[in-house]
Formats: sequence, C-alpha cells, structure tokens
Amino acid sequence: MAGEALGLRHVWIEPKAEGPILLLLHGTGGNERDLLPLADLVAPGAGVLSPRGSVLENGMPRFFRRLAEGVFDEPDLRARTAELAEFVAEAASAYRFDAANVTALGFSNGANIAASLLLLSPGVLRGAMLFRAMVPLQPDAPPALKGVRVLLSEGARDPIVPRDQGEALAGMLRRGGAEVTLVWQEAAHGLVDADLRSARDWLRTAT
Repeated sequence: MAGEALGLRHVWIEPKAEGPILLLLHGTGGNERDLLPLADLVAPGAGVLSPRGSVLENGMPRFFRRLAEGVFDEPDLRARTAELAEFVAEAASAYRFDAANVTALGFSNGANIAASLLLLSPGVLRGAMLFRAMVPLQPDAPPALKGVRVLLSEGARDPIVPRDQGEALAGMLRRGGAEVTLVWQEAAHGLVDADLRSARDWLRTAT
C-alpha cells in the first residue's frame, strides 16, 4: 500500500511472518521504495513502514535539513524527529500493528534521524539497524534505552562519516542503556554485502 496519508508519503506492507515491523529510512536523494529490496533480504516477510523524507535539498528528499556536509540544522532535526515519532504512532493505529515492535533500518540521512529518534524519543523504537550513522545531536539528558538493541554498521573507509563519529554514537547510546553492536565494514559510504550479513545475523538474535 502506498500513499500520502498520515502526513508523509509512504509504503506500508503487511507482515507475512512473525518478527518486527521495519521502519525503513532512506538516505539523501532516496525515496520510500529505495530500501524495500534490502528489507526483503534482511527480514523476508516482515511488515514494512517506509516513509519518504519531506525535506528537499536541491530536489533530493531528506528527513531533515543540513547547513553543510555533516553540519545539521538542529532545530529542524528536533522538529522532524518529533514528526516522525508521531507518524509511527499514527501508522500503528491506522495499520493496526504493535507500536512496541518497531525496528528502524536506516541508511545515512535515514540512519541519522533514526539515531535522533533513539536519543530524543526513546520508546518509539524497539531496536535499530543503522548504516553509516553519525552523532545527530547532543540530547538534553541521557535517553532511557534499557532493553533497546542497536546495530551500527560503519564504513572503515567512509569519506563522509569520520570513524570517531560511529564510536561516539555507540558510546552515547550505551550510556543510555542500549545494547550496541558496532561493526566496521571494509567499505566506504555505500552499502556492501557484509552490511546485509551483519544485519541478518543481528536481527536473528534480536527476535
């Protein structure tokens, strides 16, 4: 099912098997269909909720504004994070899935807003698979993330996300009580097969 209900253009796919509802969050220039093949590889039969970012940067969809590469518009990020949290809650009601069973799968810009959800709106996500994420912001207080599992899959040769960013985000989430698995791939910013294998293995142990 595709449409623009609930405030964001999105795709909803009913689950065909037990497991988490995957919240797919694309990278800059992507759309609501970009990560569908990835979801099918990582968790066949899972329910899928995949919104399109509503911010445009030179015509390319994103989930929040940035001022420069790696420099985020924090007020906009906070506002868009709150909107995404509301979207997930409204989608759970509309599509009748368990709001406590949502795991994010985000790449780049999508991974960053998923990280922001964890930091600013704990309770929205049961878990998260974050590919090429960085620290999106500093929360006002440590988030309450006990029981939340997070996979960070970072590129050892990523020219966009410095290595210390992945390590800093892992530390920030752990201080909030999350169980974090940080994996370094022999890759740049793009996804590689090892990312998919890491996600599949992680998800099997998370369900």
